[in-house]
Amino acid sequence: MTLRAFAASAAAALLISLAACSSADTTATPEASATTEAGSGECAGVTIVVELPEIDVADSDAGTTCIETDEAIAASEAVAEAGLTTEGTAEYGDQVVCRVNGFPAADYALTAEDGSDYFETCESMPAAFAYWSMWVQPADGEWGYAQEGLGTLQLQPGESLALLFTLNGEPAAPSA
Repeated sequence: MTLRAFAASAAAALLISLAACSSADTTATPEASATTEAGSGECAGVTIVVELPEIDVADSDAGTTCIETDEAIAASEAVAEAGLTTEGTAEYGDQVVCRVNGFPAADYALTAEDGSDYFETCESMPAAFAYWSMWVQPADGEWGYAQEGLGTLQLQPGESLALLFTLNGEPAAPSA
């Protein structure tokens, strides 16, 4: 097992462990609206970033969206406000992101470093070389792996959430 694969597996295990132990009050639903950011302007609410490696994906939905809110918002709600749909895995539900807006589709061949084709089934943990990760960036802070899944993570105004698809180690972290 490579160091990168071990790190990805360890991060996923930590994410699942923490999500199982956490609880969130999802009864309050803040008013939120989404706007696509055209430039590098500041978002007063929560920023949602989607990044993909440089692969040929039509209508990839990669980009940045500002969710205007002045109070905490569930990550799942912010992602939905950004116009994104996510799919979890059969084994871990929405605590592990398997697809964003249908990518990678079950019939889309992802090419591993050894040249073999891999097709994501979303049954359990995605392959260590081809997976979605969630990153959180506090206002004026550095990106770090999200410590909870979409179903429990709460985002504060000024924070950013990145959904990053990594294929064969690229990209390793959000560039935004």
